[in-house]
Amino acid sequence: MAKLVAVTACPTGIAHTVMAAEALRRTAALMGHAIAVETQGSNGVQTPLSTADIAAADAVILATDIAVDDSRFAGKPILRTTTAAAIRDTKSVVGNALADVPGAQPEAAPAPPAAKPAPTVVRSPGLLVAITACPTGIAHTFMAAEALKQAAQAKGYRIKVETQGSVGAKNALTEEEIAEAEAVIIGADTHVATDRFAGKRLLKTSVGEALKQPARVIDEALALPVPAATGNAAAPAYADAVSGAKARQKEAQSGPYKHLLTGVSFMLPFVVAGGLLIALSFVFGIEAFKEPGTLPAALMQIGGEAAFGLMVPVLAGYIAYSIADRPGLAPGFIGGMLAAKIGAGFLGGIVAGFLAGYIARWLRDTIRLPQNLEGLKPVLIIPLLGTLAVGLLMVYVIGTPVAAIMNGLTAFLQSMTGANAVALGALLGAMMALDMGGPVNKAAYTFAVGLLASNTYTPMAAVMAAGMTPPLGLALATMVVPSRFTMQEREAGKAAGVLGLAFITEGAIPFAAKDPLRVIPAAMAGSAVAGALSMWFGCGLRAPHGGVFVLAIPNAVAPLGPYVLAIVAGTIVTTLGLMILKRRVEADPAAAPALDTAAPTSSSPAPSGAGR
Repeated sequence: MAKLVAVTACPTGIAHTVMAAEALRRTAALMGHAIAVETQGSNGVQTPLSTADIAAADAVILATDIAVDDSRFAGKPILRTTTAAAIRDTKSVVGNALADVPGAQPEAAPAPPAAKPAPTVVRSPGLLVAITACPTGIAHTFMAAEALKQAAQAKGYRIKVETQGSVGAKNALTEEEIAEAEAVIIGADTHVATDRFAGKRLLKTSVGEALKQPARVIDEALALPVPAATGNAAAPAYADAVSGAKARQKEAQSGPYKHLLTGVSFMLPFVVAGGLLIALSFVFGIEAFKEPGTLPAALMQIGGEAAFGLMVPVLAGYIAYSIADRPGLAPGFIGGMLAAKIGAGFLGGIVAGFLAGYIARWLRDTIRLPQNLEGLKPVLIIPLLGTLAVGLLMVYVIGTPVAAIMNGLTAFLQSMTGANAVALGALLGAMMALDMGGPVNKAAYTFAVGLLASNTYTPMAAVMAAGMTPPLGLALATMVVPSRFTMQEREAGKAAGVLGLAFITEGAIPFAAKDPLRVIPAAMAGSAVAGALSMWFGCGLRAPHGGVFVLAIPNAVAPLGPYVLAIVAGTIVTTLGLMILKRRVEADPAAAPALDTAAPTSSSPAPSGAGR
């Protein structure tokens, strides 16, 4: 039996994240392996992996659609995939992860005796490793590192010091160095992750102490008792797998799509909060916010000016962050703010984010300074040059053309009526149902969310209506024509209905995975009808999520009646399509487990705070 750990994360950390986690748990158990899964999303980290879990793991699965921190898994074989793959092809994902683990068969359970090589730990003066970090990562960080080096040499020890600051980690510790080290010293005034040091003597102190009393700090670290073996001694056995995993990491660097989704995931809370606050201001009347000093005016100021004003800068800032880590934040946010002021909207924010990220990363990796001046890079050189380059490009080169494109797109969308509006709604609707949470679905959703900053609300309404109809249509079909579905599918239909009401298109994935050639066309037809009717009626949605629950807020959706009609019509069309395309199933109990393997939503309640 192998031991696995996994992290699942999608842009909002709800539907795909939870479904992928449950699929991995069930499939690993069926295959006879143990697995611990951590989920990450807008509601934070759930079921976090412990240091012991990671230390004991034979391999790591990262089923993520956004950038996540993988530094704590250094030295472990890592399989990178998407949440969609983890849901739809779970067995292959688990199998591929185990393929990188030497001898990962059930017989491997007796492995604990392998802990006997532990006596190879060096008892004579050998290697120490350390991390220094201060809030800015400049003077104290490097001075403390130098002090520790001199003190260690005076005691006859070798030492490797990793510095963490505003330009990221420098002189990073390798898994082999950590495994060899007699003790670990953390001299930091900021948070430093220590998961990778499981099983090592670890001393935490301030960067000031490491700078002023390095000899005493080293003595205290070496005086600590050696922790009981936790499986970390097995790490050297994975040396070959580690090198292979690192090579795959370089090949699987986050691409533009993943950077964009990272920015969107950070932007969504601002959009949701801002949209709902704007909608609440309309409770008192559509134009009540124009009266200064009133509650509607305050709500509009909070939602429309503050929250929506941060949308584009946050989008750009975290796209840049995904590309270049912290050095990209300042030029990204400033570029996004310029895009908003110029009128380039979310398109300008996307351009600014990618510009800032790649420019900051290039500056970080290209500029070389003497060690005593290295601290100038994070607070002076990269912010100045990166912001200057991005700002000048946005003001003089890119901003105006992108603003013109954005204004033209906004004017075109706002003037859409008749056949053009129907065609756009049908297209967005079909995209929402094509892969049900995959890249095409997210592209349509991102397009609609971005337009909210330009006061264009009709595409958002079409997208949400279209995203609700696939699971709602399937739920209705399991009740209207139960003979077309197995008993387990009928039970799953109840959960799908709840997910559909909450605007979680992924609720239809178990059905689509089992019978894609019949379910997906029916779902696309229903979603296209819902999107087309929403655009035909001119329905506008000011909040980018919430499903039927947001409909209770006055003026959040207008007009409300036709919008509900569009959702009902799309649901009925999906159901009719299933009635035509689906065949009567034989009463075969053996067919039931297929749905459970594809995705576990049938037995899992809708996640709390359900969202995309």
